[in-house]
Amino acid sequence: MKAFTNQNARTLDEAVSLAQQAIQAGQSVSFAAGGTDLLQLMKDRVVNRPGSGEPDVLVNLTTVAGLDQVTAGRGDGTVVGGMITLSALSRHPHIRDQYTVLAEAADTVATPQIRNTGTLAGNVVQRPWCWYYRNGFPCYKAGGNQCFSIAGENQLHAIFGGGPSYIAHPSDLAPALVALDASFRVVGPEGERTLSGSDFFVLPPEDAEHENVLADDEVLASVTLPAPRDGMRSAYHKIMDREAWTHALASAAVVLEMDGDRCLEASIVLGGVAPVPWRVPEAENMLAGQRVTPELAREVGAAAVAGARPLSKNAYKVPLTRGVVERTVLALATSA
Repeated sequence: MKAFTNQNARTLDEAVSLAQQAIQAGQSVSFAAGGTDLLQLMKDRVVNRPGSGEPDVLVNLTTVAGLDQVTAGRGDGTVVGGMITLSALSRHPHIRDQYTVLAEAADTVATPQIRNTGTLAGNVVQRPWCWYYRNGFPCYKAGGNQCFSIAGENQLHAIFGGGPSYIAHPSDLAPALVALDASFRVVGPEGERTLSGSDFFVLPPEDAEHENVLADDEVLASVTLPAPRDGMRSAYHKIMDREAWTHALASAAVVLEMDGDRCLEASIVLGGVAPVPWRVPEAENMLAGQRVTPELAREVGAAAVAGARPLSKNAYKVPLTRGVVERTVLALATSA
């Protein structure tokens, strides 16, 4: 591992300032939350940010007080700090009761040991787990000019939204947050900005090297979840190739607003199948105002994969995704 300097920040402003000082000194810098992904990248000598190489300076965010809290407002939604651990998030009574999809997503990540250390912000902004990127190939994610998966081993890659890079976004929390219509609070040298999921995550045609809009001196400080609507139900279902320590082959974060046995509004966001959390509005619209039957759920599952464009070795993700959407929608709609 390359030698680096650790800087413990006491406030978000100080964290941003420390990052700026490093950049101005010609050093590369990364923010460290739980560090479960970042430190592995550093040990493997994999480029963390294209153009910056391995970090010379780590700005430690665990020393910033208050970033691991859940604050429930009255009608104003709930603010969740970016440094809350996945274990704490999955067990938090308010999150489990009001935002079940997020608690369930957090509970599926990796292993108990990683969930005890990994954080919300770290999970959302982790780098891709494509084996070409992780093994030092000069791909788009490492600042190169090609995606080796197109003609190579693409079993785990995207079936939606790919090109020129075909990575599958690795976060479990990201689909749940987008399905909940969460907003992302980013702190940087110009102050704060709040972004929707569609503005926070970026597709490869917009920026093939990155998965989100964060600059090197910006921090994902917290997310805000809108106040739950009456009749809201939510769930997260994830399909993996083994029980733990792996990412989704396909997943579905589903939020339904129900009135009795009828769905008033739906949000369906897919994970593990696109370079960003992938929303499927055509499938959502089929549920609006309808009584959810097995037949309708089957049609919704089919609509969810209508635009899939699999690569040579990942066509299995199409029926997998269709099935997980169908089952999740039907189970959630009939759960009362």
